Amino acid sequence: MKQLKRAALAAAVLMAHGAMAQTCTVAGAGLTYPVTRTVDQTDDYHGVKVADPYRWLEDANSAETGDWVQAQNKLTQSYLSQIPGRDAIRARLTKLWNYERFSVPFKEGGRYFYSRNDGLQNQAVLYTMKTLADVPRLLLDPNTLAADGTVALAGLAVSPNGKFLAYSTAASGSDWNEIKVRDIESGKDTTDLVKWVKFSNTAWLHDGSGFFYSRYDEPEEATKLAGVNYFQKLYFHKLGTPQSADALVYDRPDHKDWGFGAEVTEDGRFLIITGSQGTENKNRIFYKDLSNKNAKVVGLLEDFDAAYNFIGNDGPVFWFRTERNAPRGRIISIDTRKPAVLNWKQIVPEGGDTMVSASMVNNQLLVDYLSDAHSLVKVYDLKGKPLHDIELPGLGTAGGFSGKRSDGETFYSYTSFTAPTTIYRYDLKANKSSVYRQPNVDFDAGKFETRQQFFTSRDGTKVPMFIVAKKGLKLDGGNPTYLYGYGGFNISLTPTFSVANLAWLEMGGVYVMANLRGGGEYGESWHESGTKLQKQNVFDDFIGAAEWLIANKVTSPARLSIGGGSNGGLLVGAAMTQRPELFAAAIPQVGVMDMLRFHKFTIGWAWTSDYGSSDNADEFKALVKYSPLHNLKKGVCYPATMITTADHDDRVVPAHSFKFAATAQADQAQGGAPILIRIDSKAGHGAGKPTTKQIEEVADRWGFLARALKMDDGAEAAKTAGQQ
Repeated sequence: MKQLKRAALAAAVLMAHGAMAQTCTVAGAGLTYPVTRTVDQTDDYHGVKVADPYRWLEDANSAETGDWVQAQNKLTQSYLSQIPGRDAIRARLTKLWNYERFSVPFKEGGRYFYSRNDGLQNQAVLYTMKTLADVPRLLLDPNTLAADGTVALAGLAVSPNGKFLAYSTAASGSDWNEIKVRDIESGKDTTDLVKWVKFSNTAWLHDGSGFFYSRYDEPEEATKLAGVNYFQKLYFHKLGTPQSADALVYDRPDHKDWGFGAEVTEDGRFLIITGSQGTENKNRIFYKDLSNKNAKVVGLLEDFDAAYNFIGNDGPVFWFRTERNAPRGRIISIDTRKPAVLNWKQIVPEGGDTMVSASMVNNQLLVDYLSDAHSLVKVYDLKGKPLHDIELPGLGTAGGFSGKRSDGETFYSYTSFTAPTTIYRYDLKANKSSVYRQPNVDFDAGKFETRQQFFTSRDGTKVPMFIVAKKGLKLDGGNPTYLYGYGGFNISLTPTFSVANLAWLEMGGVYVMANLRGGGEYGESWHESGTKLQKQNVFDDFIGAAEWLIANKVTSPARLSIGGGSNGGLLVGAAMTQRPELFAAAIPQVGVMDMLRFHKFTIGWAWTSDYGSSDNADEFKALVKYSPLHNLKKGVCYPATMITTADHDDRVVPAHSFKFAATAQADQAQGGAPILIRIDSKAGHGAGKPTTKQIEEVADRWGFLARALKMDDGAEAAKTAGQQ
């Protein structure tokens, strides 16, 4: 019986590239793709033979791969350059992008800190001031670190005494960071330099003498962007000393896949160590008493049974937001002197909404919830008694609310699909919000409207999506539509302002964002129902959104496009291979496309908590059924597709996109729509990408879709909007 099942599975894999020649009903672009060499590479997965003819493209450092990248980019840019109106779209994007943007301010050591981008700066600039009435002083301008803006500020931490700024930078979009230290008063850097930092925060000792951070061993130069990352270690760096003298605080050589984050309690007494294991939505908690230099690291929560997020402490009593016995979150306190579960105290119980985060400010608890994927913020006293809600401007996304126990103020941001991110100051004693910074964007928000629509997925699950369009949308099936999704890793998609999407709306497009299973919108159970052997639920939800949009005449297959990045790129790849007839265009961005080998590169092994692994026989069966690379079929009419990736992406290595593009180009039916790949240089997975590069990429995306969806008037609409 097992042999018959194995043979059937092998046949299904082989069928993906079998002869199924057909001619597409819509004439293609007549493109001549670069010749991509194939190799005789076959792997055995639990008795199933799977070919990997483009394995050589995994070597990003080879001259042959470099030539292939150059040839593909030449073809893509040649195609894009012929699209009428792309220049008008770029011009409109540039004008829209040119507005002031602010981060949420925070206060440390008697100073306020925030970042600001004046509009078209490649990177935001960090400022400081002692009072809100002061003229801000420039503290750090990342734009001076590289002429082309490809060195970004990746993180920062101010010492509690307000004397030093530890800041990390990332070059060309890589996840590798370097940490430097700046004297805040003089504005000059010290001699401190910490390298080979990745997936780490920075936590200062209370006296400002040094900080904790996490790093990996120095990689080999040739494989630093693709080599597997294991054995993260937590160190302490003392100011004024070389990195070689840094003290190892905690590591687990018995668990290569454990990672560590550090936090020092507000009173300076305890070091809180969060132990992660891949991207699992669970963690361990350890702590160390910093008042005793001989104290050892103590395990507090080591069962790895839920997520525990540290909120604050009253001496040895620690407060956590947790999902233990509460999939939508609750707040508990644990006395470290008697840490047994039976002694835990529940402060704020689980409710009907999803608890996202919590902070202690003004000796109160500020708790941020998601209610049907939009923000709701409640205030409690320290005993868990509800006090009041923080009134928000509408159905959007709020964030921030940090501060000290004694602070009477906090700051937060609010945004929606058509409301640019505005910064508010909240007076906790008066329960009053006031606008602190409000941007002015060159568009008329009154022309657009947002509605939330629930639809039924394949298994009967109700799933929400947001539909954003110009007011008075005609339901005639003719609206060019961009359906966006993610659906993974407990990440929630909420209403957020985007000038990129605004340009699309001005072009006459409809923007739709689906809140798929696998995300965190409805808590851990919603997340788990889109993982591992249930991952197909995510794709069914996305396809269900598309079918609802078509059935209700928002759009039609000839006018519907899909997009998503990273795990969302996988989503797009799976949807277009499972239901190619449903979409006219697809843009998978920096996607995980080879589900059989993703865990063999950089931090890919960490994603097995969501995906499973091909090393497991049952999980392999699920993975191979939806892996975008392995489900392309010869001769099928695939949608017009533009795959995007970047040469310094060391999160989802570009080999995923390279192999998917080569296979899709070879398999596309005769006369089929274009299959292109856009490979950015000196860029990574997306974080820290310079403004100029962002504008170019979005202009190419909307230009490509304008042509694929036959939006003859799209570019003209963008041009007209820019003249109003």
